Amino acid sequence: MQEEPKKTLVGTEYEVEIGPVAHGGHCIARTDEGQVLFVRHTLPGERVVARVTEGEEGARFLRADAVRILEASKDRVEAPCPFSGPGRCGGCDWQHAKPGAQRRMKGEVIAEQLQRLAGLTPEEAGWDGTVMPAEGDKLPPGEVPAWRTRVQYAVDAEGHAGLRKHRSHEVERIDHCMIAAPGVDELGIEKREWTGMESVEAIAATGSQDRQVILTPRPGARLPIVELDRPVSVMRVGEKDGGVHRVHGRPFVRERADGRTHRVGSGGFWQVHPKAADTLVTAVMQGLLPRKGETALDLYCGVGLFAGALADRLGEAGAVLGIESGKRAVEDARHNLADFPRVRVEQGKVETVLPRTGITDVDLIVLDPPRAGAGRTTVTHLASLGARRIAYVACDPAALSRDLAYFREGGYRVRTLRAFDLFPMTSHVECLAILEPTEKGF
Repeated sequence: MQEEPKKTLVGTEYEVEIGPVAHGGHCIARTDEGQVLFVRHTLPGERVVARVTEGEEGARFLRADAVRILEASKDRVEAPCPFSGPGRCGGCDWQHAKPGAQRRMKGEVIAEQLQRLAGLTPEEAGWDGTVMPAEGDKLPPGEVPAWRTRVQYAVDAEGHAGLRKHRSHEVERIDHCMIAAPGVDELGIEKREWTGMESVEAIAATGSQDRQVILTPRPGARLPIVELDRPVSVMRVGEKDGGVHRVHGRPFVRERADGRTHRVGSGGFWQVHPKAADTLVTAVMQGLLPRKGETALDLYCGVGLFAGALADRLGEAGAVLGIESGKRAVEDARHNLADFPRVRVEQGKVETVLPRTGITDVDLIVLDPPRAGAGRTTVTHLASLGARRIAYVACDPAALSRDLAYFREGGYRVRTLRAFDLFPMTSHVECLAILEPTEKGF
């Protein structure tokens, strides 16, 4: 007998008390029937009317938006961005929260993930529970830091640029993104028509005047002639190979960090906040305390930011091996690190390349894995190398916490943990854990 389809609850409204913040930019509530609601556009302690946006009867949880605020939190402000709110732009999660409250909630998420996935209290992780704002981001409530140096705009069927709505392919047309850095804003992407384009990415390099636009055309579409008010290089994403190819201008931008210039090509990875690269390099070096002549690994090394910082501090007798899967990033890293003869960069996945190197011991390790984390196999291998200190840079506290549990199994403890609010107005947060070996575990 065929089961009847479950009734959708989309559009159903519930009056609920809002509980704690949860990972992902929402808070937890429960219906009178006990069903869990993940509610956006609200804050802990509020009473709201929540309208279901995803879910059905009997589902483990529902997703919802707070569409009416019945009792507001003292941490609530009117969202400065006119495109923020239920059913609108999905780029920011906390436009309606005071800056201090945003950082406090991020800290609560980190603490919850550490406890649940790694079995660690903040004290056991050497963390004071604070999330530090980036330099220049200490703004009063109602003001928004313009920090995002790389913005990927979606383009609707009429050629207008905007941003995706939350968990949707729909495009919210905008005329200005408040968190876009001045260098991105001055390109005026929202003021042009981009007929035939799927997306337009705008990049404003930090420490140089380099600007780049990356176009992703719809199948069969012709590239527009890009005439902007300032010099800008233009790249396109290939229909067949998915690669990024030069249309005109330099195929890279120049980024500055740790007193060095780094070439970053084809829209390759670089920290989005203008202060992030320097903030993280300083914190990593403070945590590792490199010594002359030591050996180090820089895993998921990108264009060589941490490898260069390590090589500079380890001196001529030291050695660094970087591993990165992206072909263009490896080319850039080798270019950026050409003045360090004792640095080698290998291309491939860490879990594949590292075992082939034959390395059995190392003094220091830096890893900055993608959002999913490094995983048990890689962490187990790293723990076997006997590094005196490991710096783990993470953009997802859940993945970090899972990997910290694996490091514990391998005989490492967290010495210190620091958290940085390098993504204001969003739910994202950057963490740095410094680990060291222990015979007793955590």
